[in-house]
Amino acid sequence: MRFIRLAAALLSAALAPVVALAQTTEWPAAKPIVYVVPFTPGGSTDIVGRTLAQKLGESLKQSVVVDNKPGQAGGIGAAYVARAAPDGYTLFGGTISTHAINASLYKKLTYDPMKDFEPVSLVARLPNVLIVNSQLGVNSVAELVALLKKDESKRTFASSGAGTSTHLAGEMFADLIGVKLTHVPYKGTPPALTDVAAGQVPFVFDQVTAALPLVKSGKLKLLAVTTGKRIALVPELPTMIESGIPGFEMSSWQAVYAPKGTPRPIVQRLNAEIVKALRQPDVQAKLSDQLAMEIVGSTPEELRDFMAKEIPRWAELVKKSGAVAD
Repeated sequence: MRFIRLAAALLSAALAPVVALAQTTEWPAAKPIVYVVPFTPGGSTDIVGRTLAQKLGESLKQSVVVDNKPGQAGGIGAAYVARAAPDGYTLFGGTISTHAINASLYKKLTYDPMKDFEPVSLVARLPNVLIVNSQLGVNSVAELVALLKKDESKRTFASSGAGTSTHLAGEMFADLIGVKLTHVPYKGTPPALTDVAAGQVPFVFDQVTAALPLVKSGKLKLLAVTTGKRIALVPELPTMIESGIPGFEMSSWQAVYAPKGTPRPIVQRLNAEIVKALRQPDVQAKLSDQLAMEIVGSTPEELRDFMAKEIPRWAELVKKSGAVAD
């Protein structure tokens, strides 16, 4: 019996390269590719996913279907992809949350951001902005800080989910101004902005483009951008540092991953097609001009090295803030 098990193991090991080669040879003709977006429709991760899905579908001559799996700051979608077959037919729209922040924020994370995925490409970096309800009676960051120090009933902030960059931005803000704030997480950007616009929560840090329609309708107001420099989309908007909050600088990011073990030739082909798509004028107009993203397009190795630096960086902030998620 022991000999049979040993023979089976040796046969399996011998056939593995053959199976991988067969998968690579037929890919992507066998079936549609699923691009998992771990947040609700309408947010920046969803927009990036749908933009890349369309371009990949055109270049690979195969349907690329977007599947939204929100929850746990993207962790539900990430865990799903981590368990998916490594055959090139499942992709993941990863973010700063799923592949940096969650590693230290969640006590029981059901996936390992470094070990369970094949990095494909860092897509873009993007700023968040400080957004308040227009009826809150504040017109600057300084006025918001004064209100929070004076009125305990206003000491709550929304986010697009526990562990997202919008959550950690709020925690950083609370730490720097010395005021204890209560975090109110939502399952994505749209519901968070809706409740801030309705006055259910006073403010939120989130993507500028998602907020602009509600800003134009008079329900929301932008106070500052979280990056170190002003952004072209709203050049009149000051940075948090310019607004009197020294040390406040952060940006979110988007990336693409495949399940661990996805054949190297498939990863390389995906990387090449994504980088090519990011250079196309219509994609740049949508992501850069309309969404204020800084387009990157990295190699898989560059993305892995980037993550290796991001995970401990955010772990330090999570520990300092005391933020936790179940």
